[in-house]
Amino acid sequence: MLTLGEALPREIARVRDKLMPAYQAIGPAGAFRRHMMRADLNRAGKALVEGDAPAMRRVYDALKAYKL
Repeated sequence: MLTLGEALPREIARVRDKLMPAYQAIGPAGAFRRHMMRADLNRAGKALVEGDAPAMRRVYDALKAYKL
C-alpha cells in the first residue's frame, strides 16, 4: 500500500511519460486531452509543493482516470 505522497508522483510520471506521448502521436485529435492532462499535471505539482493533501487526492483521482 502506497501513501498519497508516493502514489501521486507515480501517477504524474505515468501520465507524463506514457499517456501524453501516445496522445501526441494521435496528432490534432489528441490535443484536447493533452491540454486536460497538462492542466492536471500542473495542479498536481502545485498541490505537492504546497502539501495540500485534499488537492493532492483530487488530482490523484483525476490522473488515475486517464486511460488510453
